[in-house]
Amino acid sequence: MDAIRTRVTALLGVRYPIVQGGMIWAAGWRLAAAVSEAGGLGLIGAGSMSPDLLVEHLAKARAATAFPVGVNVPVNGRRAERHVEAALSAGVRIFFTSAGSPKRLTPALKAAGATVVHVVPSAALARKAEDAGCDAVVAEGTEAGGHNGFEEVASTVLWPSVAAAVRIPTIAAGGIADGAGLAAALALGAEGVQVGSRFAVTVESSASAAYKSAVIAAGETDAALCLRRAMPTRALANAYVRRALEAEASGASPEELLSIRGEGRARRGIFEGELDEGELEIGQAAFRIEDLPTAAMVIARMVEGFRTAAARLAGLADGLADG
Repeated sequence: MDAIRTRVTALLGVRYPIVQGGMIWAAGWRLAAAVSEAGGLGLIGAGSMSPDLLVEHLAKARAATAFPVGVNVPVNGRRAERHVEAALSAGVRIFFTSAGSPKRLTPALKAAGATVVHVVPSAALARKAEDAGCDAVVAEGTEAGGHNGFEEVASTVLWPSVAAAVRIPTIAAGGIADGAGLAAALALGAEGVQVGSRFAVTVESSASAAYKSAVIAAGETDAALCLRRAMPTRALANAYVRRALEAEASGASPEELLSIRGEGRARRGIFEGELDEGELEIGQAAFRIEDLPTAAMVIARMVEGFRTAAARLAGLADGLADG
């Protein structure tokens, strides 16, 4: 299929402006390599890995594809600098950073010749990322799975606001699962998309089979936002999430909410398939996910769906011009 060219594809060296989110416990080397091989940009999620394991995943990804593979690094992670050092030593030059100030890692990454993209939940933080030297931003709406911003800005409000606020390219995220979502993001000023939930439920994702089945079975309102005052997180509403929501409604403090969450919830839910007490991080796009395709199939469907949506809009525009 012909490429879809934007500033994002030029920046990242890919055929399609589709980035696979660097999700903890789901985005290992198999998924990242498959996405990159299919024309998008695959990201390995460093947040759930030791630096040594990250190096192992990067070596396997390099053996599986000649196309670029990037790394997602949570800025506030206790091993963030070690992840950056390990990835740079392995030859990675594309970094997506999140969950913290872009000022912490961007200067060192830029000094090493890397491309840096930072995830933001607001236009104000997008401007700060641009000022810090980032090459692009991911504008992630509150529909997204996993850790969210406190701002809770909806995607269709956030994307055009961020695109208007910065000169660097905007990559849209939050609620995108198909080609129509890609078309909508580009129509609203973005120049690419970052997709998490749809890629989390693919053959190559390292998430457990139980997690994938639970997402496929999810209803329209099952992806709940909890821990709003402590660590806003969107996940399937299981026993743990309902307990957290009840505590919030009762006025629990941020410290009490974090105590309820405890340690290892995401691993238990996503990687180990503990459906009741694990944290099954997923976005509102879960309701749109009905099968378990390969990553290449997801890319192909998105590109075809984008072209269909773009042709439909072009036809409507022609109709306006004629009448």
